[in-house]
Amino acid sequence: MTSIFTAWRRRSDPERFDTYTRWSLYLIMGIVPLVVLGVMPAGLTHAPAVAALYLVAMLVECVLAIAVLRRSIDRALGGVPVPRRGLVLLAPVAVLAAALAVAALPAEGAPGLAGRAGAVAAALGAALLAVAPVLRTGAILTASLVAAVAAGFAEQTPPGVERFVPTVVSAFLIVGGLAVSFRASAWMLGVVWEQERARAVHARLAVAEERLRFSRDLHDVVGRTLSAIAVKSELGAELARRGHDGAAEQMLEVRELAAEALREVRGVVAGYRTTDLAAELAGARSVLRSAGVGTRVLGDGARLAPDVQQTLAWVVREGATNVVRHARATACTLDLEVLPAGGGAVARLRIVNDGATPARGESGSGLLGLAERLDQVGGALTTSRDGDVFTLEATVPLGLALGDAGPPAQVAGAAVEPGPGPAHSPGTMGPR
Repeated sequence: MTSIFTAWRRRSDPERFDTYTRWSLYLIMGIVPLVVLGVMPAGLTHAPAVAALYLVAMLVECVLAIAVLRRSIDRALGGVPVPRRGLVLLAPVAVLAAALAVAALPAEGAPGLAGRAGAVAAALGAALLAVAPVLRTGAILTASLVAAVAAGFAEQTPPGVERFVPTVVSAFLIVGGLAVSFRASAWMLGVVWEQERARAVHARLAVAEERLRFSRDLHDVVGRTLSAIAVKSELGAELARRGHDGAAEQMLEVRELAAEALREVRGVVAGYRTTDLAAELAGARSVLRSAGVGTRVLGDGARLAPDVQQTLAWVVREGATNVVRHARATACTLDLEVLPAGGGAVARLRIVNDGATPARGESGSGLLGLAERLDQVGGALTTSRDGDVFTLEATVPLGLALGDAGPPAQVAGAAVEPGPGPAHSPGTMGPR
């Protein structure tokens, strides 16, 4: 029992919704024989043997109808053709429905759907519910009307208006309503799975966009240096062929350029660049919006010291990556501000997102490494969760008195002061 509950919790929301919806429809189909059993004493007691045979046949029809219903839902969701075995199951369902409807006609009459009219409607309705997910609404209503008219004729032969019309209307509302609800349930399942596929596509696009941004930064940083190395090498080779002493000097410059290129590549990979915080904030906003997450960025930290910006840039990168990879978030807020702490001040960055998934095991290596990095500069990293809202908070000491750095609004930008501005404009509240 525990393993079943654990497996259920590990399923995604679309998977759980799919299971819940499917088994709800199966349960409704399974209740049909019980309904027939309830109406049998009122309208099918003329022959106990026939009534028992009718009930057994109805049970068989509903079991086959559930199997057909399962394939109908798959067809409605994936658009794949129904396999031949699905058609093989559909034939006996239709035959049983027609046979049961005919068998119920000689039964003793009872007012309304409590007698043979209900038995006819149940037999035909079960067959209709099995294929309702793949039928259009017009076809469902037409088939429901046919079943209702058949129930009306079973109610009174020859039909009389005083009993025929109420029976037809009642049977049409019940059978048609159930069939339309089956069709609507399959449509909702399709919408849910389409949203899940779109979310997966957005996540892949976000990763592709991040890779593109990294490749662009790498090209901008290393391209100039590599071009200079190529030119210097060609010049050194030409001078060496002519026997000039300047060839050695050119090759020394090539070595210096190569060492500089190596430092720049390491800087890009490690994220140590002077514009890291601003770039990471812009990149996080772009990545999160590409993943379908409404993003709000408060503060830019333009007046913070370079080492503080570099440390916070790591927090932004790791936090945004975790939101995209480990949450089903619809909204995320990155809030950067400067707060007084003792005799100095600290820069505090809070990343808050909804859609947090249940924790599985220990914290990831990303957060552990981030906590170690903050600890090296005297900062701290804390995480908290309230329902599906996850908060990551990082603090980094500024190493200067708050009065020397100016008021918080001047240090952290427009993030601290509420009011109109780019960071608070409506355009920053959701994906574009």
